[in-house]
Amino acid sequence: MASSSKANLAEQDEGEEAEEIEHFNDFTLASSWERFISEIEATCRQWLADGPKRLLEKGAVHLDSSDNIYKVKSELKNAAKIYSMEYYFEISGKIAHWNCTLHDLQLCFGVKEFLVISPQSASGVVLDAPEATKLLSAVSIALANCSSLWPAFVPVHDPSRKAFIGIQNMGTIFMRRFEADRIGSQVPIKFMHLEGLYELFVSKFAYCMSDHSMHLFRVHLLMKLTYQTLPNDEDNYDDIQEADTESAKSETSPGCDNPNRKHWDDDCPWNEWYSAEDPVMGFDLVVTWSEKVVESSLEMAEMENASPHEAEKWILAPNLYPNLDSSKGDRIGFASQLHLLVNALEMSFEAPFIEDFVSVENPGSDNLESTMVIPPPTVLDRVLKDLFLEDPQLPDFAKDEHKSSRAIKGAPVESLFAQFCLHSLWFGNCNIRAISVLWIEFVREIRWHWEESQPLPKIPANGSIDLATCLINQKLQMLAICIGKKRELNEEFEDCIGTKDNASANMEEVNKVGDESSSFHAQSQAFDEKRDSLLTPEGFNGSKTVESKFSANAQDVHSADKSTLDSIRRGSAGPVGSMKLLKLCQSLHAPFTQSAPLMTEDMHEERLHAIETFGFSCLERETLSSDMSAFKAANPGAVFEDFIRWYSPRDWENDESEAKGPSTDLTEGMNVDWPPQGRLSRRMSESGNFWRKIWDEAPILPASEQKPLLDPNREGEKILHYLETMQPHQLLEQMVCTAFRASADTLNQTNYGSLKEMDTKMDQLYLTMASTLRPLQVNLLSNTSDTIEDLQRLCVVFEHVEKLLILAASLHRRFRQVPQISEAIFSNYYNFYLPTMGIGLADVDTQKEFDMKLQLSQNERQVVSNMFTPPTANQSWRKVLSMGNHLNGHEPILREIIFSMHDNASDNHYASSSPRDYQQDTETYRMYTCGTSNDLRVALSIISYD
Repeated sequence: MASSSKANLAEQDEGEEAEEIEHFNDFTLASSWERFISEIEATCRQWLADGPKRLLEKGAVHLDSSDNIYKVKSELKNAAKIYSMEYYFEISGKIAHWNCTLHDLQLCFGVKEFLVISPQSASGVVLDAPEATKLLSAVSIALANCSSLWPAFVPVHDPSRKAFIGIQNMGTIFMRRFEADRIGSQVPIKFMHLEGLYELFVSKFAYCMSDHSMHLFRVHLLMKLTYQTLPNDEDNYDDIQEADTESAKSETSPGCDNPNRKHWDDDCPWNEWYSAEDPVMGFDLVVTWSEKVVESSLEMAEMENASPHEAEKWILAPNLYPNLDSSKGDRIGFASQLHLLVNALEMSFEAPFIEDFVSVENPGSDNLESTMVIPPPTVLDRVLKDLFLEDPQLPDFAKDEHKSSRAIKGAPVESLFAQFCLHSLWFGNCNIRAISVLWIEFVREIRWHWEESQPLPKIPANGSIDLATCLINQKLQMLAICIGKKRELNEEFEDCIGTKDNASANMEEVNKVGDESSSFHAQSQAFDEKRDSLLTPEGFNGSKTVESKFSANAQDVHSADKSTLDSIRRGSAGPVGSMKLLKLCQSLHAPFTQSAPLMTEDMHEERLHAIETFGFSCLERETLSSDMSAFKAANPGAVFEDFIRWYSPRDWENDESEAKGPSTDLTEGMNVDWPPQGRLSRRMSESGNFWRKIWDEAPILPASEQKPLLDPNREGEKILHYLETMQPHQLLEQMVCTAFRASADTLNQTNYGSLKEMDTKMDQLYLTMASTLRPLQVNLLSNTSDTIEDLQRLCVVFEHVEKLLILAASLHRRFRQVPQISEAIFSNYYNFYLPTMGIGLADVDTQKEFDMKLQLSQNERQVVSNMFTPPTANQSWRKVLSMGNHLNGHEPILREIIFSMHDNASDNHYASSSPRDYQQDTETYRMYTCGTSNDLRVALSIISYD
């Protein structure tokens, strides 16, 4: 039993050893080349098994140049070299010939998914031809073992040549071979023309024919031409001026700019402050022809002379300024200067007086001098002259004002203070030291205007103060009014002096004509009687008296009438309806009164504070006393109750008997409501009433003889004192509000057509500015406030809107006749730029370049064609015209052609052993050419025997 068990164990061991020997892979006999092929095969099998969807889940990389192409990558090692194998694939979609999102190899060879294997080196190409062939063979064997039809490519030669060799298993006895190369210079003249390229393609399969023009081949042809407008730079301006002076049509051609401008934005509202780079550098026009069948080189020669207007499609692509969507702050504009102004506001809390930022004795003056530069005096003089230059016609302050502009407590863009703020943005790069110097000189110039009684420029002289503006603007408006009043007083004084001189000079002549003088005085007295009527009871004789409830003694009324017989009414504006005086049956006259004195915002606050504290203010007392004096002069004999009935009717309570109707028992045929029945209100009849005390003290003077309520000299000096002693942060707060508003109002004057996205963005900007600047308008800012950070973020928002608006203006001026083009381009860019403004999704790739292709309709082609102005003699030397298909004298900057030959697989030798997918029309030869007169790239694919 033991021997039999041992025998069985021995047989089992021998069986296991035989099984191990049968399945043993002896890699010691496999070469490194075979192991390399096996590694490629394993990787390809894994990618085939996963499929596109699984590869996406594993982290396939999306190509920036395409919306639908992804790639996966694997590293392979062969001996001492490391190679990188990349698999490019699409999720869905059909390969289009001129799709701008195609990979370079897809365009060259017409493939959909493919492999690229290249060495991991600095050049990334295989420089040794045998190595490239061996590498391609390894990939071909591995793909054949996988039964894969993927084409594989290997980059060869110098990287600048963009050369590739490739191979593809067709699943039959045939293979497709690929080859691409590029001529970088000295392109043969023959290949600059379509005829030569056609013959080059035919030569690949018509080997024995010496004259290709005499034979007919059905060659399929696709052609794409790319034109580019001339660069819009300053160097080309002189050339444009010399171009075809007879071509006056350039002024009226749709989409063309005015040739008299030296810069594109000379007529834009921001050009007064800075010149912006044109965000639209130019346009690429892509013209494509539909597929044609060409049978001879003569047809190619005819096609070269064809006009681009005969093409099937026109596609327009804008070339925008590099980094237009960048937020690095490298562009000069209002936003960049406003950011500097916010920095100056932050520094303004470091000193209590503006002079401290200029004085060398300031403790921080060394730092200020080293970092902040003050422009030379010539620049300062030029700015002051521009600010105080008298304009005979006052600007319209409400013109082109945005509906939300007044929500920002600044100053109108055309006002003096707003212009000062805009100049400050560009004065000395808007540092706090330069602003202080400019402000001191600005106030000094204002004082000169005050002392010399010269009107302030850019200030409306309508005698009103706009309380919706900042306080400095209100003060300047008040000062302008004071200067006007001061000028009037000076003129009146000079007139009086002149009158006295004339009177003394003519005294002798007056004495000589005494009789005439007597008659003159008589006439003058009569005139005075007609002008200021004697105060006698209307309709009654002077001796008659009238009873009154306020005078129980009729003798008192009679004496009152007698005392006022010789009185003269002065300063009357006319009777007030049927109202009568209480003690005299005379009509109550409304007096001419002084206008209420104008007040700025701080004066209103002082008045309200005084009323809360004392119950009245000095201004109210002066105004009330002035009105009472004028009332007394217009109504001699009037009492306090008469003034109350006219001035404050709610403080006069009528009796019930008066409400029943007027009394008619005084004189026959007269209907006179006299004496009025009623009494003072309780507050007016109290002992020691404030109003009655003022009435008793008020003199009898018409408004014309009173002291003005507004003392221009006093108020003017108070305003100058405010401007000269205000704290730096108070100045900078109002400057920031005004500068933001004035900058936005300036941009709002831009004509950009009917771009709804731009209108919405401007509306949002004003609302954002109003909310962000509100703490500055109510004096809530401090040096530790978070408002500074909010203002800096507001500058970023302003920069975004400013860039978009400049782009909108540039597009609008080019496409005035076809605004749908500018609207389409701007809308597309707006959606592209949206994530940069912090409104779009957070995962949007903002590094992707803007790439838009807009297909043009037939009626839009002529407008775009006019943008390609014929080159001048000075421009022609730059590029020799050596290719055909010219557009207004411009040759294409890029010409792409696809030649192909098709054979029906069921009618020729390709039919043998062909799978079902290849039993239809087969592209046996394909050649893609791309280039200009200076370079030419050719990519060829040919089906051949394996």
